[in-house]
Formats: sequence, structure tokens, C-alpha cells
Amino acid sequence: MPGPHTTPAPSGPPRDPEGEPRRRTPWSKAWKIAVPVAAVGLLGALLSDPPGEATQDTAADTKAAGAKRSHGMTSGTTGTRAATSTPEPARQPVPDYRGQNLDAAYGKARKAGFLVKSHDASEKDKFIRGRTPWTVCFQEPGRTGTQATLDFAVVPTDAPCPEEDGRPIPWPTMPDLVGKTWRTARVEITALGIPADHVRAQKAYRNDKLPGEGEYDDWRVCAHDPAKGEKAVSGTRVTLYLSSQDNGCPEPDRATGAALDLPDRDDDGDPDYRDPFPGDRNRNTAFPKGIPRLGDSDGSNGSSGGSHGDGRILCRHTRLC
Repeated sequence: MPGPHTTPAPSGPPRDPEGEPRRRTPWSKAWKIAVPVAAVGLLGALLSDPPGEATQDTAADTKAAGAKRSHGMTSGTTGTRAATSTPEPARQPVPDYRGQNLDAAYGKARKAGFLVKSHDASEKDKFIRGRTPWTVCFQEPGRTGTQATLDFAVVPTDAPCPEEDGRPIPWPTMPDLVGKTWRTARVEITALGIPADHVRAQKAYRNDKLPGEGEYDDWRVCAHDPAKGEKAVSGTRVTLYLSSQDNGCPEPDRATGAALDLPDRDDDGDPDYRDPFPGDRNRNTAFPKGIPRLGDSDGSNGSSGGSHGDGRILCRHTRLC
């Protein structure tokens, strides 16, 4: 029970000072939410940098960093390395020595300041002995420390260069020269790179005889060594076995003059095709007046109507004595 002096607690909704009941509005709850959110946003704005200043500083920093990199002045280890690195020495131009004799190319390259080496350009990698008989096919510049080097790949002077360094030498092969004249065949051989003095003429028949040089230009080739298809390597010497146009060639397997003779009826060693006296053993092409005999000096003992040398001593100092 309440005491006589206790004021009873008011009942019902809250009232304003005038005693009227207090009304709740929608704005009362909205303000309770909006005020704390606004306070947080204001505090964040005060603590952060102004947007304009941040953007400006970032752009300036990027520009400065780019300028430093472009001048090699970046800080730390990179800057130290750029400042202390040794500049690479300038490479000198390399003259072209290909196709020159190795001895001449070596001297020029040494004079130009190169350290010169050389090696065989073929797959055989032969030892280079001397410099005169070699020709430069390829050259490879390099460097040993600060010294410029030049490595020559070479082949023998009369050899063609391979397609690449270390590949086989493409030696030419012998063509088919059978039936061609000495003049034509020799031109084809020298076109292969074989020197003219490495080509010699030989008789195709054992008892035949070659005339003087220039007189067998039209004689035909019966066989040749090396034969068709064989490689004409360095130092190759070619033999052409010839026969006069007045005669055919011996059989192909007997065309080297080793075992086949031309007809010789009087058996004087002079083939009938050129012997003006094919039935007279005492006279032949070389001695139409009679073959000289040992001791014959005045022709008094001549035979077959010959004077045996017109009275001259033909036997002395000749192959006949």
C-alpha cells in the first residue's frame, strides 16, 4: 500500500511538461541512425589526405622515378653497378679475306691487329701444314678477352670450297671424254680446275707413236684415267690414251696401250697405217732410205736401194746402238 505522502507513479504514455501525452514521430528514429554515420564520415575525412594533393604527389613521384631510370641513376645496387661497370671495347670491322691465299690473308689480318687461327674446312679436319698451298673459304671473327681473333677455314689451293664449314669438299667428277679430240678433252679437264700440265697424252696402241706436240690435236681419246665418274681430287693427273683418226680404238677394256698392237706386216715396229714401206723391213717412216746398221758409216753396204743414212754415222750416240 502506498504511504500517505507517496506520489503515485504516472501511468500511460509519456507526457510533455504541459501534461499532454508525448507523440513519437518517424524522424526520431532516423536521427538516431544518421547522426553516428555522419560523425564517422567526418572523422575519416579529417584523417585522410586531400584527394587533389595525393594525385599530384603520385604523378610527381612517377615522373621523378622515370627520369632517374633513364639516366641510370636509380638508387641502391643498380646505381652502383651502372657507375662501376667497364664499357665493352668497340669491335673493329673485319675485312673479307675469303678466296685469298692463306699466307697472304694471314699477313693482312695480323697487320690489321687480329690474332689469326686456321683449320681445315672439310669434314676430314686435316692438319694445316704451311700456309702457301691453302685458300680461305670461310672466316669467323671472335674475341679472346680484349684481343680480336679471326679463324680461317681453308681448303687446298686447287680444291673447291664446301657448302658450309665442316662439310665434304665437292670434288668434280670426270666426264666421258671417249671419242673427243685431244684439244677438246683437255679444255674440259682444265675447266674442272685441273692444271693443264697435269694432263698428258699417251698412245692407245703399244706399237704406235705420238707425233710432235700440236700434231696430235685431232687424235681421238680411246680411254682416260681417271675414268668417267671418278672424283678429280687435289693433285689428280689425267692420262688420255689417243689414237689417230686413221685407226679405230682398241676394245674398251684394252684401250690403255698395254697389250694391243696395230697391224705391222714387216714387223719393224712401224704400224702399217703410217709405214710407207709396209713390206720392207729395212725401211720405215723414220728411215725411208734404210734403217742404219751397226758400223754403217758410208752407206756402201746399203740394202733395198737405200744409202743407210746418206753416208752419215747414224748409230753413234743414238738409241739404235
